[in-house]
This record gives sequence, structure tokens and C-alpha cells, in this order.
Amino acid sequence: MGKARITWLGHASIKVEAGDKIVFFDPWIRDNPVCPIKIDQIKTADVVCVTHGHNDHIGDSIEIVKKTRATFICSPEIGLYADRHGIKYDEGSTPLNIGGSLEADAFTITMVNAAHTSDIMGEEYKKDGTVMPGSGSVGYVIEFKDGPSIYYGGDTGVFGDMAIIRDLYKPDVAILPVGGKYNMGVREAGYAVSLIHPEYFIPIHYDTFPNQKLNLSRLEEEIRVRDPHVKVVRWKPGETFEYK
Repeated sequence: MGKARITWLGHASIKVEAGDKIVFFDPWIRDNPVCPIKIDQIKTADVVCVTHGHNDHIGDSIEIVKKTRATFICSPEIGLYADRHGIKYDEGSTPLNIGGSLEADAFTITMVNAAHTSDIMGEEYKKDGTVMPGSGSVGYVIEFKDGPSIYYGGDTGVFGDMAIIRDLYKPDVAILPVGGKYNMGVREAGYAVSLIHPEYFIPIHYDTFPNQKLNLSRLEEEIRVRDPHVKVVRWKPGETFEYK
């Protein structure tokens, strides 16, 4: 199996590199207080995936797609929103719905369920607080043909059908939020990991703000009790985990 490099850009923003492919998940760069890079440093991308329309997840995705000509993967509703902002629906974007996939030469990306609310807090929200209809939230599994299967949960809470994600896609790596206010806390994350049963669990969406802190030692203990096979990745924004 080939390598994949997973870099944490702070909060819930993730960059995945495998071979010559670059994939971003929920890239919130410009206003992210813990992001280690500037938006101008992003020069290339093959795919940008967005899980939902909250401003810390849709983030700078539209700007990045327009600059790099990456494929924009999102829900149909976010695809229609992006069409209003210069990304032509079903041409510059590839809207999916739950269970739908984009198959490319090097990878397959499948949209999966998530347990989270969301409308769209986009450009209008930045200007005057307007929230647009958004149809909820999703997650993704990216399966590299010569690399790992990676499950990115976005902002999900725990739900029983995570066991279906395990059975269908067998993720080697699970990247899930553990902020404890707008998504899972330690207990819920530990249970989620036991349902998914990955080789590695990577926590995100914590320590960005004072009201979303994580006791990482408690999380490790919870997972050790529920699923001792799983390795928990300790990292900081800007650091990279390499799956070999």
C-alpha cells in the first residue's frame, strides 16, 4: 500500500497528499485563528471537499477552487450556491448525495452520512449575517487505489450507521471532530471509534477556541478501553501524519 500525507491546517481543515494528488477537506484558512498557512500559499489542488455550509467548514473552498481549478465536491445545495459564486454546477463542481461517488484514476471519493445540522454561512453571512438554505451535513471516504482508505467526518456526532462505513469502506484512518460543543465529546468519540475500528484515529476540531478544548489523555484512555487496537494520533496545527 502506498503512502498518504495528512496535514492539519487547524480546526477541521485537512490537506491530504498521495502520489501527485492533493485533496482538501473543509479548508478554512483566512479567518482560522490556528491555521499555520496563508490562503496565498495554496497554489495547487486536485479536489476540494466540503461537508457543510457552516462558515468554519465551507470556509475558503470556493476561492480555492476558482484559483486552482480543482474539482469541487459537495452536496447539490452547496453546488447550487457555488454556481451563484462562479463555479458552474456539474462542470466546475461534482455534486453528490449520500452514497454517491466520484471515481478517478487514483482514488474514489464517496459521500457518507453525518449527524449534524447546517445551512450555508457563506459570502452573504460575512457581509450581513444572512444564512442561506443548506440541507444539512455529510462526511466523505476517500479510497486511494495505491494507498489507504480515509474517512473524514466533518462535524458529525456519533451515529450507529458508522458501522456501515466500517463494513463498506474499511477505513484505515478516521478523522473526526472532538470539540465537545458543536460535535462529539470524548465519550462519544470513543464510541464512534469502536464502531469504525480504524487503524488510526485522528482528532480534529478542538483547541481552536476556549469553549472547545480537548483532554487528549482522557480521549486516549476512552479509546484504549473501547478499542485498544486503534492508535490515536497526537498532533498540532501545521503537523503532518504520514500513513505508510
